[in-house]
Amino acid sequence: MASPPWAEIREKFQAALALSRVELHKNPEKEPYKSKYGARALLEEVKALLGPAPEDEDERPQAEEGLGAGDHALGPPAEVVEAEGPIAQGAVRLAVIEFHLGVNHIDTEELSAGEEHLVKCLRLLRKYRLSQDCVSLYIQAQNNLGILWSEREEIETAQAYLESSEALYNQYMKEIGSPPLDPTEHFLPEEEKLTEQERSKRFEKVYTHNLYYLAQVYQHMEMFEKAAHYCHSTLKRQLEHNAYHPIEWAINAATLSQFYINKLCFMEARHCLSAANVIFGQTGKISTTEDSTTEAEGDVPELYHQRKGEIARCWIKYCLTLLQNAQLSMQDNIGELDLDKQSELRALRKKELDEEERMRKKAVQFGAGELCDVISAVEEKVSYLRPLDFEEARELFLLGQHYVFEAKEFFQIDGYVTDHIEVVQDHSALFKVLAFFETDMERRCKMHKRRIAMLEPLIVDLNPQYYLLVNRQIQFEIAHAYYDMMDLKVAIADKLRDPDSHIVKKINNLNKSALKYYQLFLDSLRDPNKVFPEHIGEDVLRPAMLAKFRVARLYGKIITADPKKELENLATSLEHYKFIVDYCEKHPEAAQEIEVELELSKEMVSLLPTKMERFRTKMALT
Repeated sequence: MASPPWAEIREKFQAALALSRVELHKNPEKEPYKSKYGARALLEEVKALLGPAPEDEDERPQAEEGLGAGDHALGPPAEVVEAEGPIAQGAVRLAVIEFHLGVNHIDTEELSAGEEHLVKCLRLLRKYRLSQDCVSLYIQAQNNLGILWSEREEIETAQAYLESSEALYNQYMKEIGSPPLDPTEHFLPEEEKLTEQERSKRFEKVYTHNLYYLAQVYQHMEMFEKAAHYCHSTLKRQLEHNAYHPIEWAINAATLSQFYINKLCFMEARHCLSAANVIFGQTGKISTTEDSTTEAEGDVPELYHQRKGEIARCWIKYCLTLLQNAQLSMQDNIGELDLDKQSELRALRKKELDEEERMRKKAVQFGAGELCDVISAVEEKVSYLRPLDFEEARELFLLGQHYVFEAKEFFQIDGYVTDHIEVVQDHSALFKVLAFFETDMERRCKMHKRRIAMLEPLIVDLNPQYYLLVNRQIQFEIAHAYYDMMDLKVAIADKLRDPDSHIVKKINNLNKSALKYYQLFLDSLRDPNKVFPEHIGEDVLRPAMLAKFRVARLYGKIITADPKKELENLATSLEHYKFIVDYCEKHPEAAQEIEVELELSKEMVSLLPTKMERFRTKMALT
């Protein structure tokens, strides 16, 4: 029987590829996979025309053993076996069809059938996987199996497939290096075969995808160092090969910055964020060769503004964390600026080596040539060094505040409640940490007042049932802002010889407001019968103990000329100190959360009864 015309096979294959690339939204609403099913039917026709897998005595025993999830542990082959002759050629062409059938079934959410076809593809190619004809297809099949197993949350299996692809790429580039055939070329006439340059471009893109998927797998496995390394490599390669979408690339770079921020690597984080800004600015201005799925045209404006807001939030975290890190390095045991530590850090800064900075920067640098210069120009406007005084802190604060306003343009309270509140909380935190660097106590008070002004309106309209955790956070933060203001006003009054009634009233009002919000927070912990829990949950243990401690201290700070009222306040203060001591005796794990406050509470439980007794004696005499 005569074999079918090769032209007919090629034509059906190309038609199948064309149908596969039809975007889903272009199909009828009731038949979203119509084009995929059409492509599948053509691929099955091509498979039938090609005939059964050729007999190969050397290959069949291995194929019969099957290629399960663990088979990639064999690693790349020790030597190259070229796919030459009719048997090898037939196996490779069938493998191409099995690959496309596998991807087709995955696209239509038929994962088991997809896996079956992809495994068949690997079986057919296994012997030739290091050859120039087959290496790209083999890596792509393993990549797709890696994604498939990742979606099943079988992460270790996904990891093994993807790491096998990476090892195969590295061995091929080391031992052969010439651009391999793209899988589509097995069904192209000689005159339509790709150029070396195009082959290289496509193969490098396959490897970039491999690194991208590995980054996600390592992230899922909480191997964060490795995930960051692979994410960085992916982003760098995408720029080198001009294979990226600006919005997607920028958000990935900004997300990577958060890893560096958590590691306190601020120079690297700044570079990622600066690169994100530059590449995001290319949106709509350049064409790319990346053919991954893009948003429908009508969605782009919304997506653009959302991603812009998300990148802004990453910048806010950069500014806030850098400021907070500086505060931690310079504060004393009561949270005030330690001038000796400040002087030490100034001396250390002068000793920082430029060479070390250049080496670190080179290790993380994105882009080359003009692009690199543009990114450098952006990042040089932002410090990566911990601020050492108010002026330096203010620069970072203003940058963070700029991005707060930018983030709020998209994340508005109407529609993005949680996101909006988090941005406002970060804004409040920026004011709080700037106040640490401020030496003028009146100006510090004004900063805390700004925090209260932005936080109080948030809880007016929030349903405490649906936003319980957010309500608690804001109540605690407002209480602490009033508490800080009261402390500052007391310090200001202590410097005056004779504080007037206005200052006393102001201190008492701040005290009252702090008490109100701490009490609201503590009341939110009560059960439906308004009973305070005997065992406080781990997630709220420290804030609950701190609230109790500060309530105790606040009652002791109320200024009154009425001895009877003062005695009542001291009794209430003692009650809260005793709660902390008693709770920590019953629950020793709580003591580790509030070591300093517990020691002070024990001291006050010992001292206050004597002070109260003196008051009673004094009252009796008068």
